Amino acid sequence: MKTTKTLKTTKTLLIIKYFGIAAAALVSIFWTGLPIGARTITLEEAVLTARANSVDAAVALNQLRTSYWTYRTYRADLLPEVSFNATIPSYRKSYSAYQLEDGSYTFVRNNFMQMNGEVSVKQNIWFTGGSLSLNTSLDWLRQLDSGASNRFMSVPIALTLNQPIFGVNHVKWNRRIEPIRYEEAKAQFFSSSEQVALNAVGYFFDLLMAKENLGIAQQNYDNSKKLHEVAIAKREMGQISRNDLLQLELNLLNAESSLTDRESNYRAAMFALKSFLDIEDDEDLEPAVPEEVPAGELDYADVLDKALANNSFSREIRRRQLEADYAVAVAKGNMRQINLFAQIGYTGTADNTLDAYNRLKDNQVVELGFSIPILDWGKRKGQVKVAENNRRVVESRIRKEQMEFNQDIFILVERYNNQRRQLEISQRADTIAAARYHTNLETFLVGKISTLDLNDSQLSKDESRQAMINQMYLYWRYYYQIRSLTLWDFANNSGIDTDIKAIIEGK
Repeated sequence: MKTTKTLKTTKTLLIIKYFGIAAAALVSIFWTGLPIGARTITLEEAVLTARANSVDAAVALNQLRTSYWTYRTYRADLLPEVSFNATIPSYRKSYSAYQLEDGSYTFVRNNFMQMNGEVSVKQNIWFTGGSLSLNTSLDWLRQLDSGASNRFMSVPIALTLNQPIFGVNHVKWNRRIEPIRYEEAKAQFFSSSEQVALNAVGYFFDLLMAKENLGIAQQNYDNSKKLHEVAIAKREMGQISRNDLLQLELNLLNAESSLTDRESNYRAAMFALKSFLDIEDDEDLEPAVPEEVPAGELDYADVLDKALANNSFSREIRRRQLEADYAVAVAKGNMRQINLFAQIGYTGTADNTLDAYNRLKDNQVVELGFSIPILDWGKRKGQVKVAENNRRVVESRIRKEQMEFNQDIFILVERYNNQRRQLEISQRADTIAAARYHTNLETFLVGKISTLDLNDSQLSKDESRQAMINQMYLYWRYYYQIRSLTLWDFANNSGIDTDIKAIIEGK
């Protein structure tokens, strides 16, 4: 009787131990084991921080500044340029050859000091390709040998025209190309800014996935540990086989191995995000699952229209066409070169400054020079043909790129519209898989299902959670890809535009 009573007491203790372990296992089901005290960061915060602090954003800004000052330089070429040139002083003591009346040569020593200054105003003429300048100058010369004296030469005013004829008008072509190049650069900056946001989305979801995987691994490890303890108790009561006990022990070892691997991946993903956002290394981040998703379905025709109107691609196409036309014009202009140089004004010379300005004489120069090849074996004509064929190549490539651009827009819009449904399905599957695992865990604890069924529900739960995070990432990725291509904020139904000058000046 005493032995029977002892066995009953032992069995009762085992049952109490079993249910205590089981209760602890249920409590640990949703504990994630993530770092305590980490700063929560949302997707919106990550994107805003990336736009402000990331190296990619700084690169895009510096590229915009380069394009801005290039455009400013082009604009300055269209405005009058005022310059002052001077030599003060110039001293020379040298010998130069001099031919005598009988045809023989001798050497004459030159020993003099000279100073000069000139103020000029130059204006490029965009519609003719020439330039017009207004000059005034004063020269002073003093011989330093015996009988030294001063000489002054003044040019109170001189008007000079330099005009190429039949050649290519570089200024006119620049007026057509440079504004488009700058508009292209601005659009490229906004696209780069959206690309920064897209990269931030990638790093954010990498960390979010790593966090979820770590939480899953920690949960699975805790559950495996508790289930192993339950299995030991059940084995002592003879309720499970040794094979099931060994299987649960193997599950525990695999869970521990997965946990250490997921911890390493989590730290690596956090380091990558903090480096991209330029956040201090000693601050931990905990990404929050986005509660909202972007706007609803988009219309392909509307997206395409906005992309063609705003994207740098349309500006790039126009610029490349103009550059190809410009190359043909340059090749044709090089077939003959005629240049007109004309100058009218007044000049005066005297021994003193005042008389140099009082005794003025007309000063006129007219030159018409030309260079026309008589026999070049078709070299210049060949250059024109090369330029024309290069233009055809550019036009063919542009047509192909336009087709690919339209196709990429269509595919992207289709994927984006389909992704909302995919996300809804994955969220529902995640909820069902988690509930199924919870139910199977409780059922396993009372001994009504096998470890294989429990392992299957655990794997389904993990895969469903990972799939839901991945589907959410794809949704945001497609959204920012469309923003990058269209430069349009579909959430607010407004264009993505800011004060470029304020951005460049850092205001």
